[in-house]
Amino acid sequence: MAGVSLTEGEVGDHAGFVSSPSVPFGDTSPWRGRIAISALAPRQTHDTLRTMLRPLILALALLPATATNRPPPADPLTATIHTEDADRFAALFAKTKGKPTAAQLKREYLDKGSFGIGVFTPGRIVDADTLAHAIAANPTRYAQAIKTCLPAAKAATADLRAIYLGLHGALPDVKLPQVYIVFGANTSGGTAKPGAQVLGLEVLCRMSPTPEKLRQTLRHFFAHETVHSFQQDAGMTLARDPLLTAILVEGAADFIAGLVTGEEPDAARAAWATPREAELWRQMQADVALTHKLTDKDDPEEGSPEAKAYARWIGNYSTPPAGWPPELGYWMGLRIWQRYYAAAPDKHAALRAMLAVRDPRAILAAGTYKRRAPSS
Repeated sequence: MAGVSLTEGEVGDHAGFVSSPSVPFGDTSPWRGRIAISALAPRQTHDTLRTMLRPLILALALLPATATNRPPPADPLTATIHTEDADRFAALFAKTKGKPTAAQLKREYLDKGSFGIGVFTPGRIVDADTLAHAIAANPTRYAQAIKTCLPAAKAATADLRAIYLGLHGALPDVKLPQVYIVFGANTSGGTAKPGAQVLGLEVLCRMSPTPEKLRQTLRHFFAHETVHSFQQDAGMTLARDPLLTAILVEGAADFIAGLVTGEEPDAARAAWATPREAELWRQMQADVALTHKLTDKDDPEEGSPEAKAYARWIGNYSTPPAGWPPELGYWMGLRIWQRYYAAAPDKHAALRAMLAVRDPRAILAAGTYKRRAPSS
């Protein structure tokens, strides 16, 4: 998921969510901005490999796909954006003239919450006192989200169903997550758990303050970030070859999102990178070779060649290499999968391979870049 975190300081739970910019959803490091979720929160300027990997590790590896309280899969024909929690919050906000107390928030919002509130509370909302403090600190932000972005989110149901129909057609066996819109403590733009994706509207509205921009953000979320939930269910892990795997994981989400939406994930980045692909490929091969023996548990010293290699491609939304667009690893992964998919005799099997990424080296070999000979 290109990444921008979705909080005041860091926003999100997995990087990335709007095609361009990307939006991440990680709590500590932006995952990616193309829902990849857009550039709001500054990234840490001295990320280590472990820190930059953390959102992917959390989102793809830690949550069991068989959670006992998992909601039923969404039906693409009837999928709904669940706004019950947001509606209840808006009613309370209006009733209290923008000054709900912690007791009121607990009784009328959190205690009556959906599965989405249950997912979003630990580590994000935290508790009613934290939420009340966040609202009091910036009531205008919540008022704007209620006025402008909540109606826009409700209007996005047709986009959700269209994208879910595309995902279901491409991957008929996967379970589509339910989508929840909630109000949080202005600390996270979203997170995911098996069976559910939960969005913090006050943060998303800050990132995408108009209905048009919010629609773009949500469309990317419905496509790119949903693929990450499929990868989670497929048992994706970054335990081995973390840089190459991260590139392939994000590239797969971009590829499948583009397949079902017909949209280029980041047209400006693609325009910059395409004429430089041979040069970028050589650099990526060198960096992948350098980080090949690392695991998701390694934490190379800041400034080491390994840390610099990773930072060149992933987790650099606000600190890309000089002259480069951010999160080029997403584009490199997309290009690998485009070649892999084009050569695959079984297209459905190729799409399933994008969810599990069982053998990154074999995928790299099958999707290797071959420079075209100059025309005579």
